[in-house]
Amino acid sequence: MGIDGAVRALGVPASWHFYIISLAAMLALAGLDFVGALFAKEWAERQHAGFFLAGLLCFGVLFAVYAASLRVAELSVVTFGWIVFLQVGLLVLDRVRYGVELPPGKWVAIAVILVLQAYLVLAPNTATAEHSADHLAGHVHEGTSP
Repeated sequence: MGIDGAVRALGVPASWHFYIISLAAMLALAGLDFVGALFAKEWAERQHAGFFLAGLLCFGVLFAVYAASLRVAELSVVTFGWIVFLQVGLLVLDRVRYGVELPPGKWVAIAVILVLQAYLVLAPNTATAEHSADHLAGHVHEGTSP
């Protein structure tokens, strides 16, 4: 059962499938990228081959998830959402684990950037959203590109 089948099994209305699948892809990609970043940071500090191999595996899985998500979700939407979730996670990690202190002006800049990125992700692309919904519903005609 694919992600679309899992969403259907949860009883989510068909009109929400595109959005749920896109959000799931964003969170999965951000999570994999976040874990890969942790392995990269640990490898850079300790030069332990285990961290390097774990990071390599993590980023390989990230690529597979990214490619699979693009079958049902928009490239730009998934990518922007992934980056927003990743940025927030890494800022929290830097603050909590590594003690990075940012001045208030930088937090304001971060908030503005996140709001602008949210606009890019959430603002409707009417033709694209309808096309994606049709694609998920199986209404894509043969010979047309998604």
